[in-house]
Amino acid sequence: MTASTVRRAVSADLDAINRVIERAIMGWRLAERVKRLSLPLYRYDQHDFDALELHVALAEDGRIMGVAAWEPAASADLPAGRTGLLLHGLYVDPEAQHQGIGSRLLNAAEEAARRQGLDGVLIKAQRDAEPFFLAAGWQRLAVDETGRHYPHRLWKIL
Repeated sequence: MTASTVRRAVSADLDAINRVIERAIMGWRLAERVKRLSLPLYRYDQHDFDALELHVALAEDGRIMGVAAWEPAASADLPAGRTGLLLHGLYVDPEAQHQGIGSRLLNAAEEAARRQGLDGVLIKAQRDAEPFFLAAGWQRLAVDETGRHYPHRLWKIL
């Protein structure tokens, strides 16, 4: 199964988006209790459309198999003197992983940053996802402020 289309999400997609997120998170290598308790924090709702740009990847049959969301990044989170987007989340349904869906969604975020004339894209990745971003050419950022900086921050310069 491969994604045939990446498009901007609409409100009617929310249930399917949240199903993808739930399936992806339940596959993380964390204690089941931790996943269950944290899952509500990862779900998107109607209000997120006001702050985030959400995109979905569709399978050939039209099912949503991946989602990415981004917003302008806070300058304090970015490398000094840079501008960028914060990739708020990137999730691929486990049944569709390793088929290019995550890469297509990453490309959509990078293209959005280019269109806005920004320097790059930042993500605060889940530990198990870090190899995916490194393989896509992202670079680890140093943790300069342990109280502020997420330990798995990665940056893609455009």
